[in-house]
Amino acid sequence: MPELPEVEVTRRGLAPHLAGRIITGVKVREPRLRWPVPHAVRRLAGQAIRTIKRRGKYLLVDCGSGHLILHLGMSGSLRLVPPGTPAGKHDHFDLLFGDRILRLRDPRRFGAVLWTAQPLENHPLLAHLGLEPLSRALDPLRLRNLARAHRTAVKQFLMDARCIVGVGNIYANESLFRAGIDPRTPANRISVDECRKLVPAIKRTLRAAIRAGGSSLRDFVAVNGRSGYFQNRYWVYGREGEACRRCRAPVRRIVQGQRSTFYCPRCQR
Repeated sequence: MPELPEVEVTRRGLAPHLAGRIITGVKVREPRLRWPVPHAVRRLAGQAIRTIKRRGKYLLVDCGSGHLILHLGMSGSLRLVPPGTPAGKHDHFDLLFGDRILRLRDPRRFGAVLWTAQPLENHPLLAHLGLEPLSRALDPLRLRNLARAHRTAVKQFLMDARCIVGVGNIYANESLFRAGIDPRTPANRISVDECRKLVPAIKRTLRAAIRAGGSSLRDFVAVNGRSGYFQNRYWVYGREGEACRRCRAPVRRIVQGQRSTFYCPRCQR
């Protein structure tokens, strides 16, 4: 599913084309997404987009009178297409801009198109989100203080959006490999020295994924329709039984919290 890098790639692809533009129309083909598309969304014609920001895995489109909140769910992608482009079976939502269309494609319909006129920090989907991993707020001491309160495995801790937002399964696996930390280690046993390795590993992993256009394992494409290629650079994710790129030991797979975890038993101790 799209994680923070894919959402940030989408944001960066949209912002130069849509900031300052006037919405000329809205087309909702399928209102039954993860949550019903509210009627207020249908009345956005005439409003100007000020900025497009990201909080965790949510895209926040500032329309002046409120914010359009977009989430890609498990299979969603946003694309800019020319007017008159026929909609496919899974193209559920369009924002019209005259000379282009912002189109949401979501085969599994776990994405979201929502609206709020209230302060974003009060919205129930955003109010309890944790630290942005690419911000200065995430530093080794802050990470250590957060982890001390959690007995869950460190990989599951990294995926807890109440602590750190947007890391997700793929990038938690990759970050822990870069830091040389066993993903099964209880979070409250992570040392300060390990946090000094883990914080830059998280940031390097996410930034490298963004530069590569994200990961395209199934449905994700950028706004220009191109697939990301970070999946070609994974250290461990999805590589069970293959040789570790560092030490040549076989990569192992276990299940944690119903999600696959991949690690090198020699490099991550």
